[in-house]
Amino acid sequence: MPVHVLDHPLASHILTHLRDRTTKPATFRTLAYQLSLLLAIESTGDIETELKAIETPLESVQSRVLAHQSLVVVPILRAGLGMVQPFTDIFPDVSVGYIGLERDHETAQARSYYCKLPPLRGRHVFVVDPMLATGGSAVKALTVVKQQAPADVRLVCIVSAPEGVAEVEQHHPGTVIHTAALDRQLNDRKYILPGLGDFGDRLYGT
Repeated sequence: MPVHVLDHPLASHILTHLRDRTTKPATFRTLAYQLSLLLAIESTGDIETELKAIETPLESVQSRVLAHQSLVVVPILRAGLGMVQPFTDIFPDVSVGYIGLERDHETAQARSYYCKLPPLRGRHVFVVDPMLATGGSAVKALTVVKQQAPADVRLVCIVSAPEGVAEVEQHHPGTVIHTAALDRQLNDRKYILPGLGDFGDRLYGT
């Protein structure tokens, strides 16, 4: 499976402060935005461009712009909302869909409670979820998205566990995953180690 781990000194710096248990929610939200921005840039690094004729103040030139594409970002609620704004900031025409999945803390299984998606056929879709732990939520979201026949689907996460990566590969082989960290393992409560705790709780101070 193509797993791309973000390799940048700034990403490492931000991730360290996200992991720190003393980081307050306001700072955590800023750091999450910054790291998600780096991931948004990294995960879209191969999208198509085309030449456009423009006039600089000095002469005419052929320069590259983004080709006409239809991008969609789909956060897995609720924690995935913390990764959406970087995509909408750098791609103003991006569409946003929502998939609500909640993990049962007893069974660690994902339960669906909401789904609202724009048309996805032929479009480039980025499913965003900060924590790829067991992979259950990611697999469910990818299954829903792929039913609409998008051009391609990528999974963008902040921290991933090997178990989650393996689960996605089993159910959706070949799915490209962009992540800022591939951590060691899950604990017996299905939390990522060393991880950073419950991302949604830390993001929203709950």
